[in-house]
Amino acid sequence: MAPTADSTAHQGLSSAQAAELLATHGPNALPGTGARRWTAIARETLTEPMFLLLLGAAVFYGLLGDWQEGGILLGLVVMVVALTLYQEGKTEHAMQALRQLASPQAQVLRDGKAQAVPGSTVVPGDVLVLAEGDRVAADAALLSGSDVMADESMLSGESVPVEKAASGGDAALFGGTLLVRGHGLARVEQTGAASAMGRIGSALDGLGPEDSPLKQQTTVLVQRLAVVAGVASLLLILASGLMHGNWTAALLSGIALAMALLPQEFTVILTVLPALGAWRLAKQQVLTRRLAAIETLGATSVLCVDKTGTLTENRMRVAALLAYGGTAADQILALPDGEPHALPEAFHRVAEYAILASVEEPFDPMEQAFHRLGAQTLQDTEHLHRDWTLVREYGLSPQLRAMSHVWTADDGDAHIVAAKGAPEAVYDLCHLPPAELARAQAAAAALADQGLRVLGVASSRVPGAAGTITLPGQEHDFDFTLLGLIGLEDPLRLGIADSVAECLQAGIRVVMITGDHTGTATAIAKHAGILTATTGPGNTAAHEVLSGDDIDTLDDAALRERMRHTRVCARVAPVQKLRIVQALQAEEQIVAMTGDGVNDAPALKAAHVGIAMGQRGTDVARESAALVLLDDNFASITAAVRLGRRIFDNVRKSMAYVLAVHVPIAGMALLPVLLGWPTALLPLHIAFLELVIDPACSMVFENEPAEQNGMQQPPRDVKAALLDRSTLWQALAQGVVGLMAIMGAMAWGLAHASPEHARTLAFATLLLVNLSLIFMNRSAQLNPRAWLLRPNGVLWGVCAVALGVLLAMVYVPWIRQLAAFAALNTEQWAVCAGLVALTLLACAGLKWAGRQDPNLAGA
Repeated sequence: MAPTADSTAHQGLSSAQAAELLATHGPNALPGTGARRWTAIARETLTEPMFLLLLGAAVFYGLLGDWQEGGILLGLVVMVVALTLYQEGKTEHAMQALRQLASPQAQVLRDGKAQAVPGSTVVPGDVLVLAEGDRVAADAALLSGSDVMADESMLSGESVPVEKAASGGDAALFGGTLLVRGHGLARVEQTGAASAMGRIGSALDGLGPEDSPLKQQTTVLVQRLAVVAGVASLLLILASGLMHGNWTAALLSGIALAMALLPQEFTVILTVLPALGAWRLAKQQVLTRRLAAIETLGATSVLCVDKTGTLTENRMRVAALLAYGGTAADQILALPDGEPHALPEAFHRVAEYAILASVEEPFDPMEQAFHRLGAQTLQDTEHLHRDWTLVREYGLSPQLRAMSHVWTADDGDAHIVAAKGAPEAVYDLCHLPPAELARAQAAAAALADQGLRVLGVASSRVPGAAGTITLPGQEHDFDFTLLGLIGLEDPLRLGIADSVAECLQAGIRVVMITGDHTGTATAIAKHAGILTATTGPGNTAAHEVLSGDDIDTLDDAALRERMRHTRVCARVAPVQKLRIVQALQAEEQIVAMTGDGVNDAPALKAAHVGIAMGQRGTDVARESAALVLLDDNFASITAAVRLGRRIFDNVRKSMAYVLAVHVPIAGMALLPVLLGWPTALLPLHIAFLELVIDPACSMVFENEPAEQNGMQQPPRDVKAALLDRSTLWQALAQGVVGLMAIMGAMAWGLAHASPEHARTLAFATLLLVNLSLIFMNRSAQLNPRAWLLRPNGVLWGVCAVALGVLLAMVYVPWIRQLAAFAALNTEQWAVCAGLVALTLLACAGLKWAGRQDPNLAGA
C-alpha cells in the first residue's frame, strides 16, 4: 500500500518501500514484447525443413550403424544453429535498446533526500522533485509548488501551457508532460500502463515486430518448394531403388535431393540481412523497432518531416534586431550565426530591455537567446543592470500575449518597466497612432518574411522610489514606448540542405509539416532546399504551400489533389497529419512520417514507415513508430534511406546467388543417379556446402558496400517482384553453366580415374563454382574490378575457410574417408581450374548479353 501524502510529502519513500512497490506494480514503462530467449531462437531454427532433413539424415546414418557420419552431421547442425543465434542476437540487442532509451532519469525523494533514479523504477507513492524544464516521470498530484505550468500538448494537442495548483486548482500532472515554469513536489499516483499515456499506448495494439510482405511471400514459396522437394525425393528414391536395387543409396540420394532443392536460405536472408541492417542503422543513430520497415525504406517516395529539431537545431538565437526610431527611419541589424560583434548603440536598449523582461535563469529558449546575446554583447557595459531589483512581474495571459517586469535600482528614484511579447500585443501597450502602427506592422512583417519569430520590446518609466508608489494592476496603465523588434530563428542543422538535395536526387519528395506560421515555414523550406526560391504568395509555385486552415476546408479528394504538389504544410495540428498521410497513400505513394507527440501516433502508425524522435519524442510515439531517431536529425533519415536501399539491393543479390547455386547442387543430386553414375553428393557434402552458402548469402552479401549510383535511382516499385525477369534469368543461366562445368568434371573423372576421384573432382569444381558465383553476383556492373577489388573482408574470410576445409577433405585421410573422396593430382586440379575459369567467362558473357538485350535489361 502506498504511503499517504502526509507521510511522504517531506521525506518520500524509503528504498525498501520503493523496491516492494516496484515488485507489486512493475516497471514504469509501456507494455511491450521482451527479448526472445536463445532457446526460442534455437527451437525456431531447428524446425526449418533444412535442419529437419539434416537431423533425419543423421538419425538414418545412426540406424545404419555409421555413428561417425551421423555425429558429423549433428555437429554441422550445431554449427549452423550457433551461427543463427549469433546473427539474431544482434537483432534482439538492437530491439531492446529502445527500452533503455525510453526510461529517462527522475528526481525523487528517497530515504529523506533527493536522488536521481531511472524513470522505469518510479512507483506509486514516490515524491517527484520537479523543476522548470523537467519531464514528469508518471501521473502525479501536485503537493506543493510555485507558479507551476505544464506543457500537455503531447496529450491534448493544445500548445498553451496549463496552470497547476496544489489546492484550489488543477493539481493533476501527467507522465511525459513538461514543466515549462515553476517548481514543486508531486506524489506519484499511476505508473506504466495505468498512466494516461500508458492507456493510450495500450490502445495502439499490434505494434510488435511483424513479417514484411516480401518475407511472407518468400515463406510461402519455400513451403511450396518443400512439397515439391518431398515429392521429387520420393520419386527419386523409387526410381533409383528399382533401377539399381540399392535402397540405402537411394534413400540417401533422396535426402540429398530434398536438401538441394530447398532454398531455405531465402528465409535466412530475409531475417539476417535486415537484422544486421538494423544493427548498422543503430550505429547511425537510427533504432529499428520493426524489421519490415527496412525493406520499405528503399521504396519511400515521400518523406514527411517536422521542422523543429529535425531540420533545425531546436535552439533559438537572435538573428536580427530592429531599432524603432519613431519618425526616423527604422534600423535593422542582421546578426550572423556564431560570435556576434559589439552592438551599435542604437540597438543596446532593444537587447537590454528584452533581457529585463525575461527571467534571470530562463528555461524558455527565446529568453535563453536574449541572455546569450547580452552575455556576448553587453558584458562590458552598464546595460545588464545587475544591481537592480525586480519588484513585480506581469505575466502572459490569453487576453494579452506580452509580459512585463518592473525594476528599481537600490538608490534609484524611479521604477523601470520592460515589456516583451507578440508584436501586436506590444503595439497595443504602446497605443501607437494609426500611421505608426502601420509602419510597425510592416517592419514586423518584413522580419517574419525572413522566417524569423518576431517579438516586440517596449519600455516605460514610473517616477518614485521603491515602496513609495502603488503599481497599477494591469500593464495597460503604464505609458510604454516602442523600442524595437527582435527576430529569432531556429537555425538549420549542419548539412540539411545537402541531405534534402540527396533525397530529391533519389526521387524522394520531401514535405515539411510544421505548426509554425506559413511565412516562417516557407523561409525555412527555402533555406533547406525543399522549396525553390520563387515560392511564395503571388508566385506560380505558391500551391506548394498548404496551411492547416486550408486542410480543414478540403474534402479527401481535394486534399489528395493538393498533396500531389505540396511541399510545405504550415500551421498544421497533430490530428491533421493522419489526413495528410492518408491523402498521399491514396495516390499510391510510399510515405515515411516523423513525429514526436502522442497525437502523432495515429499518423506514425498509418505511415508505411513511422519515424519517432528519440530525444524529444513521447513513449507512445516511439511505440507507434517503426524507426526511432536517436539524435532527432534529418540527416539520419537520409542515411537510413541510403542504407535501406543498400540492404534491399544486397538482399536481391543474395537471393540471386542462392537461386544460381542451387541449380548445380540439385542437378548433381539428381542427374548422376538418373544417368547410372555413382552418387555424386551425399547429405554430408550438401551440409558442408550449406556452411559456405549460409554465411555467403547472409554475412558476405550483407557486408557488401552500396552501389555508387544507389541514391541516383528512383524509389523502387513495391509491387514489383524482388527478382525481376532479368535477374531471374541471369541466376538460372549462371546455375546451368555451373552445372555443365561440374558434370563435365565428373564425366572426365569417370573416364580417366576412379569413381572416388570423379566424385572428388566434381565436388571441388562445385565448391569453386559456388565461390565464383558469389563474386559474379557482388555487383551488377560489367567491370570485373567491381567483382574482385571492392572491399569485403568477410568474403575473403569465407573463401579462405572454404578452401581450407576442401583441402582437408581431399588430403586428410580420415576426413577424406568420411567424405568418400580420393586425393587429386596436379592434372585433375588443372582440369578443375580450367572448368571454373570457363564458367567465369561464360557468366561474364551472360551478364554482358543481359545488358544488350532490352527485353531482359529493362525487365
